[in-house]
Amino acid sequence: MSDFLNPAFWYSVIRVSTPILFGVLAALLSSITGTINIGIEGMMLMSAFWGTIVASFAQNPWIGLLAGVASSIILAVILAYFHLKLKTDLVIGGVALNLLSSGLTVFLLYAITGDKGSSASLRSFTIPRVDIPLVKEIPFVGKILSGHNALTYIAILSVFVVNYLVKKTPLGIRMRSVGENPDAAVSVGISVNRMKFLSLILSGILAGFGGAFLSMGYVSWFARDMTAGRGFISIAAQALGGNSALFGAFGALLFGIAEAAGITLQSLRIPSEITNMLPFVLTIVVLVIYARSKIRSHSRIQEQ
Repeated sequence: MSDFLNPAFWYSVIRVSTPILFGVLAALLSSITGTINIGIEGMMLMSAFWGTIVASFAQNPWIGLLAGVASSIILAVILAYFHLKLKTDLVIGGVALNLLSSGLTVFLLYAITGDKGSSASLRSFTIPRVDIPLVKEIPFVGKILSGHNALTYIAILSVFVVNYLVKKTPLGIRMRSVGENPDAAVSVGISVNRMKFLSLILSGILAGFGGAFLSMGYVSWFARDMTAGRGFISIAAQALGGNSALFGAFGALLFGIAEAAGITLQSLRIPSEITNMLPFVLTIVVLVIYARSKIRSHSRIQEQ
């Protein structure tokens, strides 16, 4: 129990929650227009790969970050083109992107480094950590909140930016109107396809940040399929939070606690096969709760 009261544990919670938080925001910005981005997993993986590779050759982590985000945006454009222009099923398109990213990153990793497992042979560059003045001096709290990777603070700031965008801006209102009633949106001159395209691009940007954090913040190298289901976990966490970025952040934190708890329990000699299941068990529980709530709300509407 003392391990869970240690500030190092809660520092770890914030650290492991960061990529999920980016994924939650990515899922939110796509879902509010009715375009569920199943390809978040693949976008994060592609960004993690190109972030590491480009940073290594450019010897600059910020250039690597831009490359990673750019690669994720390209996948978002591809998904948008196939879905909006060619009328491809969105779920099938997202799954295809995930499979493409998984196979292509392994192929490119082998072509560039000669290794199919990780980029350990390349010099690693990471986004720097940031110590917050004054906060770092506060007992207990300073050890939790200060000293994180710069992308962690960008993720936290993004929660409030996205929440304001969705709730308060004309753009957010138009995006929500497309998701809630496309026909009504068209009747007032809103382009449905344009809003959906924009939502997928914004989703790709945030997914790119999450992927880049994995290989240049969470660890300092790229490894095969290193996203490990975080894209799908993000979608589940977003479902838990609905259309609120703040509630979505709470969902990301909940999954972060589950992952950090699993890591901590391994030190107590609990088999890793069990502890590694915690985030995915929680995902199933969240999806069951979400499905039951949808069924109940649908039943109430029918009764009325």
